[in-house]
Amino acid sequence: MTTGLLTFIVLILIAIAIWQLTKIFDLSQAKADNTQVANDKDNNINGYLMMGFLMFIYIITIISFVKWGDLPLIGNSASEHGSSVDTLMIISMVLIFFVQTVTQALLHYFAFKYRGKEGRKALYYADNDKLEFIWTIIPVITLAGLILYGLFTWNEIMDVNMDDDPIVVELYAQQFNWKARYAGKDNVLGKANVRLIDLGDNPNILGLDREDKYAQDDIIVQELHLPVGKKVVFKMRSQDVLHSAYMPHFRMQMNCVPGMITEFAMTPTKTTSQMRETPEIINKVRRINEIRAAKSEKLVANSEEALEPYEFDYLLLCNKICGESHYNMQMKVIVESQADYDKWIAAQETFGGKEITKK
Repeated sequence: MTTGLLTFIVLILIAIAIWQLTKIFDLSQAKADNTQVANDKDNNINGYLMMGFLMFIYIITIISFVKWGDLPLIGNSASEHGSSVDTLMIISMVLIFFVQTVTQALLHYFAFKYRGKEGRKALYYADNDKLEFIWTIIPVITLAGLILYGLFTWNEIMDVNMDDDPIVVELYAQQFNWKARYAGKDNVLGKANVRLIDLGDNPNILGLDREDKYAQDDIIVQELHLPVGKKVVFKMRSQDVLHSAYMPHFRMQMNCVPGMITEFAMTPTKTTSQMRETPEIINKVRRINEIRAAKSEKLVANSEEALEPYEFDYLLLCNKICGESHYNMQMKVIVESQADYDKWIAAQETFGGKEITKK
């Protein structure tokens, strides 16, 4: 009790001392120029600071491009529609960078050139129809072009045409893993309902209708295999919350919404082994393994297990923050030749021919 009281008194005395020091400082500044109106010196300082900040923006931008400007995904797509997405991304980035560079230069230069000066009066006019037309119509035309190009690209990507005899695969999302279901020989997915999920002695982890004939040859796996050059139509479901099926190298992303089926179609163009041999991936794997090697040295020094070397694989990720283990929600994707895919799919057991064991 005594210690608390003494602490309180000390704090009060410190507050009083700070208050008195503030009064002394105010008195010492009594003869100083305390006007709130900026003079020419203030305006010059701020004008040069604006130009200095403009130089800082450009210098840090150049440094960032040189040091971190590597965009490993751009130009390294592995699907037929990937090049269209990359082109749209590059055009958008170039336009944004150009506009940002020009507008920032004009903003800072005008702030410097037309800084306040004694005797100078600012020119004021209420409106200028010509200027307003120019700075309105240019962004409208630019954005309309980007939007239209994006819509045509999106419509091309979303052309789920079953006449091409694509492989039909369901991607089933749940906290926090993926399941894949192949449509089997009939290429038709059987009916499924979340109410039919059964984790008992004869588990039915995706809620397939056991009475539906189309469900009998469906194949449920936890590693996705795709044949190169073959169109794949993905049907997506979610068991619990909103997820997002994301395969970055295939330029594919689609939300998985509880209670409805979303779909996306794409054709892989590079096998996993071919992608591993590209210069971009080789450099990426090298950089990652250098980091892992450095971390492994520290782990070994602390009597912990070293990290295994990284090897590139296509991955199916979740691009929505769906819970505490969201970061770990991924599935390995293997793109291989048609012969290897046929051999793999033939070795899988169907839903009607086995008991599907849960993970």
